[in-house]
Amino acid sequence: MAIHLTETAIREIQTIMKQQDLDTEKTCLRVGVKGGGCSGFSYLLDLTEQAKDADEKFEEHGVAVICDPKSYLYLNGTTIDFKDEIMGRGFVFNNPNASSTCGCGSSFGA
Repeated sequence: MAIHLTETAIREIQTIMKQQDLDTEKTCLRVGVKGGGCSGFSYLLDLTEQAKDADEKFEEHGVAVICDPKSYLYLNGTTIDFKDEIMGRGFVFNNPNASSTCGCGSSFGA
């Protein structure tokens, strides 16, 4: 399995990279989790050129995705989407490893 990005998420990430004038050949999307949030863990997204040797590495339609090994235990199989709706816009995580999620969608329990 891996961490997947929908086409909508890929388009948004590419737009952000272009707006921030980032080198798309060197820039990766770092996906991770940290303790905290409404349900126990919060999701992290960051654009970086700093990959570590231990990182899990994937590629989705030209976007490099990296994840540290501890976060990957919680994120393996997750699909990241992007929603732009009247009630708000942002990245949405469909995490099969989450036993609970909060109403805002930015944290989960495992």
